[in-house]
Amino acid sequence: MRRERQKPPKVRPSLIDRIQLAASYGRQVDGIWIGSYFAPEHLSRVERALLLVKQHSPLQYSRIIRDLERIWIFLLPGGLAEYKHSLKACVLDKRFVADSAVSIEQIASAIVHEATHAKLERFGIEYDEDQRARIEAICFRRELAFAVRLPDGARLWEDRARDLNWYQANPDYFRDAQFIERHTDGQDEMLRHIGTPEWLIRATPALQSIVGRARRLFRVASRPG
Repeated sequence: MRRERQKPPKVRPSLIDRIQLAASYGRQVDGIWIGSYFAPEHLSRVERALLLVKQHSPLQYSRIIRDLERIWIFLLPGGLAEYKHSLKACVLDKRFVADSAVSIEQIASAIVHEATHAKLERFGIEYDEDQRARIEAICFRRELAFAVRLPDGARLWEDRARDLNWYQANPDYFRDAQFIERHTDGQDEMLRHIGTPEWLIRATPALQSIVGRARRLFRVASRPG
């Protein structure tokens, strides 16, 4: 008996995400929306990265166009790039894209990585804690396959191979506790980047705790019965 592929549940973008997307600069490239919440000149680097994939790995490019609806430049508290299911988007950290030391090849490779997350999710493979190391290994191997096809991809291949070996040797990096710690530290750095005063950064965890408790109380109070 053939096993049916389980599709991930559809999740609507949050109101905040919809507002921030509407406030972003954006344009269409081969049917995919690329946008930036910050400077519009950053979009040219993403366009060049997509063109690089299109020229040297047409199959991977077709997967990007199929599995992603958006590539969005924003600020991320926990990494350089991530796949956001509710937006079907590869989100790139603004500091990563704007950094002149970051090559177009590196940006293209990050998009390949996150598009692989989208593909795996489309096949019903969820990003559960016990599957994360294996999933990330698959995504890094896609980056390696892409780097091989680039005329000057030797350095990129070496960097991604080193990353893959490190992550495989340190599977605890993908545990929930590690994710939470990196997110907390990254959030502080993100707030500093946008000029938030230190006193407010120190107060943020307490404010989040108060808001979280209020939301939980509201859910309990409003539950039928």
